[in-house]
Amino acid sequence: MAVRTTTPEAIAGLPLRTRTPVAWADAALADPLALLLDHVFLEKKAANNAMELMTRWPNDWVDGWVETMTSVARDEAAHLAQVTRTQLRRGGRLERIHKNPYANQLRLLVRKGSADEVLDRLLVSALIEARSCERFSVLAASAAAGEELAALYGALFASEMGHYKVFLKLAAKVAGREAVDKRWPEMLDAEARILAAQPPGSRIHSGWPAEIA
Repeated sequence: MAVRTTTPEAIAGLPLRTRTPVAWADAALADPLALLLDHVFLEKKAANNAMELMTRWPNDWVDGWVETMTSVARDEAAHLAQVTRTQLRRGGRLERIHKNPYANQLRLLVRKGSADEVLDRLLVSALIEARSCERFSVLAASAAAGEELAALYGALFASEMGHYKVFLKLAAKVAGREAVDKRWPEMLDAEARILAAQPPGSRIHSGWPAEIA
């Protein structure tokens, strides 16, 4: 099978260890309602994460902490509304329960209860944003030109790139550049292993069959 690749300049700044083939997006877009449902919950959890960080480590540690997290939460809530509207307009419906094994396994990397917990939380958040950014780029490239989903994912790409950079910047501000430089490569390696173990399907963070790798 011939495999198309993403536009290089769109994701050149992302340090991810693996790149998603556009053939993954072709398969994921085969069931757009399932993809949109997964995306709705992705945005919901992203907004919840920012709001939890906002109050758990407030700005008596870092100037602008609360303001930054409030801004991220507002962006994610706006994305949630946008994706939900798209899903409902296509006849989709929300579900009460949703699981994201990719994100759950990344959160197991957090050294809870230690002085490094806040650093790890920020780096996991950056990882999820970076991979989501890459996936949105691939989905936008795969969807038919002028189609609703191409516009949706193309528009969300820049915002996710911004959030990824914000979380990395805060990590360096909280823990110091040396700590980030030591921990970040470990997290990137772990993310690649976790993603490779995900089953294929119409989910933002699904894996892909070996034949399209």
